[in-house]
Amino acid sequence: MDALLTRLKAQHLAGRLGGLFAVCSAHPMVLTEAMEVVRQSEQPLLVEATANQVNQFGGYSGRTPERFVAYVRESARGAGLPMDRVMVGADHLGPHVWKGEPADAAMQKAEALARRCVAAGYDKLHLDTGTGCADDRSARLPVAEAARRAARLCRVAESARPDGVNGPLYVIGNEVPPPGGALEEGHLPTVTDPRQMLADLAVYHQAFEAAGVGAAWSRVMAVVVQPGVDFGDHGAAAYRPERAAALSAAHGRLPGMMTYEIHATDYQTAAALKQMVQDHFLLLKVGPALTFALRRALYALAEIEAELDGIAVPSRLPQVMEQLMLERPDHWRSHYQGDEARLRHLRHHSPRDRIRYYWSDPRARQAVDRLMRNLRRPLPTESIAARLPDIHAEIRREKISGDPEKIVRCAVRAALLPYAAACR
Repeated sequence: MDALLTRLKAQHLAGRLGGLFAVCSAHPMVLTEAMEVVRQSEQPLLVEATANQVNQFGGYSGRTPERFVAYVRESARGAGLPMDRVMVGADHLGPHVWKGEPADAAMQKAEALARRCVAAGYDKLHLDTGTGCADDRSARLPVAEAARRAARLCRVAESARPDGVNGPLYVIGNEVPPPGGALEEGHLPTVTDPRQMLADLAVYHQAFEAAGVGAAWSRVMAVVVQPGVDFGDHGAAAYRPERAAALSAAHGRLPGMMTYEIHATDYQTAAALKQMVQDHFLLLKVGPALTFALRRALYALAEIEAELDGIAVPSRLPQVMEQLMLERPDHWRSHYQGDEARLRHLRHHSPRDRIRYYWSDPRARQAVDRLMRNLRRPLPTESIAARLPDIHAEIRREKISGDPEKIVRCAVRAALLPYAAACR
């Protein structure tokens, strides 16, 4: 599958205008449905985990790199998806998770994670080293220092390669939106200046050579750029081709196999995603939009549960999630602002979907499991139509009104299909 990543640019320049989307989620229902979507469409699947989601300490998902790779492979086998169509990647691999510590300590932890990812069999590493740490002078580092730290991580990753195994592919880029969306109301993201990007790539190349990993430069398959898309509490900034025209035109000037990787494509329309791929933005990453769709479906089902008679022990799912978020506010407190009513709304309904950090908690899993058990019965058509209008017709067509898990996966599929269509 590495060969597919290395051919993306060449195929595109030859007139084959497909791309590749990356599913940035470890949620079981999201991954199961993503595998079903690509199995039916005969497309490959790239699954990526952020460094705070999966790391040597377990991350918020509770999985180490080894356990994450094993889980993805086991899920693929269960879904009947051939392993040669599945790739695993590390997203935002760098000091960001430990930015509250001195730079050297944070980088040592990032190095340990890089080493574990390569040994576990990751195919692709995003070296995100532009974040300043506790003893750095600014929150965003100068390109030269970001490049030096990226080369340092690359050196560790290269040294961790098992004998006879090809090295991982790399993605670099100093201009990376913060994980999880950061769009402020009334603002548009600044599109990457292609001249500055090309100059930055030269700096990165020099840093790789200086660190003794010049040979790995040929395996840098993408650079992260900003074509003007992002999302926040109030929605998403729509892709506008005219704003990204100069950046699109510079694609052919990227060295070697290098193409563009785009973060924060969540909540873009199907037409926008298709246009982005046509404009050479070939690697699209999506995550929060998928768990946002999952959360909406789960909450809709919880509302239906509350209306039904004969439920001895209701799941009380929204109340359970609220309690979890209040007990451990570290995943949302620095992201949401407002009075108490506003904060409560954002905790559950913001497109940033910080609630996704809590689904792996045992109490959350127990509440979801109870909800699924309670609703294994034909649900009232009018209730489904009122609370899940976007997928009501699909639920009827597939005759899954009595299978709540399939209903939730149907909602996730609706969010995924535009990516599959754009990249096909």
